[in-house]
Amino acid sequence: MDSTTVGAMTGDGGGDALRPVTPDEKTWGWFAIFNIWANDIQSLFGYSLVASLFISYGVSGWTAFAALIVAGLMVMYLVNLSGAAGERYGVPYPVFARASMGTAGAKLPAVLRATVAVFWYGVQVYFASTAVALLIRSVTGASGGAEFLGLTGIDWLSFIIVWGFHIVIFWRGMDWVETFLNIAGPFVYLVMIGLLAILWVKSDGQLLSQAQTIFVNPDATWGTEFTGFIAIIGTMVAYFAAVMINFSDFSRYAKDKSAMVKGNLAGLPFNMILFSALALLTTAGAAVVYGEKITNPTEIVARTDSVLLGVIAAITFFAATVGINLVANFIPAVNGIANLSPSTISFRKAGLITSGFALVIGGLWTAFISQFGIGGFVNTLGATLAPLYGILIVDYYILRKQELKRDDLYNMQGGDYHYGNGWNDHALVAFCIAAVFSVATVWVPALGQLSGYAWIIGSILGGVIYYMRSRKSFGV
Repeated sequence: MDSTTVGAMTGDGGGDALRPVTPDEKTWGWFAIFNIWANDIQSLFGYSLVASLFISYGVSGWTAFAALIVAGLMVMYLVNLSGAAGERYGVPYPVFARASMGTAGAKLPAVLRATVAVFWYGVQVYFASTAVALLIRSVTGASGGAEFLGLTGIDWLSFIIVWGFHIVIFWRGMDWVETFLNIAGPFVYLVMIGLLAILWVKSDGQLLSQAQTIFVNPDATWGTEFTGFIAIIGTMVAYFAAVMINFSDFSRYAKDKSAMVKGNLAGLPFNMILFSALALLTTAGAAVVYGEKITNPTEIVARTDSVLLGVIAAITFFAATVGINLVANFIPAVNGIANLSPSTISFRKAGLITSGFALVIGGLWTAFISQFGIGGFVNTLGATLAPLYGILIVDYYILRKQELKRDDLYNMQGGDYHYGNGWNDHALVAFCIAAVFSVATVWVPALGQLSGYAWIIGSILGGVIYYMRSRKSFGV
């Protein structure tokens, strides 16, 4: 059966956003996959998160750096697992989830994933707008002004410009998004290296020697360093948790499995090592030069008083943040929203709905959400999604032995994945139990020592419970 007809021939489970990709649409080579991770890691929020980790957890910079590398290797392995079905069958995550959750039950993880995506989408719009605000201030020299919800008039103008720009790009289609990613990725490194060079000069060449006092924590013990090491790994895995679950949304465009694996291998460890090193050194350099630990690179650029660097950096960070926002946040949100009613919600309609929510969430970032800290929100979102990953992997690899019936994935009235009423009760029970416990490790003080393991605990617990309840149905 031609993949373009699957949705139409098997009920209302298709739609333009959810249909399987055709062989002609599988055009992403390893470099395109590589640039997904390059831009994801390079985003302004990613920088702020990386730069704040060794400050937040009180560990030395070298411990934080090692933890970031380990996290990158872990995420690479996990996305190869979750992306394999998308590459093989050409289906997006909301459709892939129907195998384990049911044709109707898949709406639950799709909505949860879409909610997380919309949240990050709004936040990234805000972070990208700080680059545009930097550009406006660098060119015009304007500064200050009355604030509303924590933002000045220039900040709000920048936010609206970025928000509208996202709509223009997604309206043009995935080809524009891919091109945007491939251009933006390499230039971010050039700007960061240039920024580091300026800090080196401003410190009279003493940046590395003076930075030792920042990268080494004199009060650290083996216990505190190990605890911080685990916590940072947990936070970074949780940061990528959403992408790990729905990586089939991207891998389905890969030319073949080799392109996906090579892109992930080059994209995750390499980018994590290089970007983390630059982020930590730049943060340390800013602390040496300006006497303050600044975790937003646009603020550091603003302190340099270089109009040229300000313009280049603003454009580059803006491009990188917009690019990954469209791929890692916009596409999952659109697919999840479209899955609520595939026959009536088109790709563009779902995109406008996503943009509407992002306008509200992004505006609330500085006014409310950011006051509670980055780590807590990252870990909570990751812990909520974690059981879905475990259930997905156990279902596809252990119970189904990597074999799916694609036609049945699009059959909303019957088939192997309808489970009688459209819901797989075993998966629902496993998710609820595991999610409650994993989120509790983040917020319940008595379980605080497990917070660094929140994602791992939720994923394993969800998978184990699902396996124990479902194995008889598969004759295991």
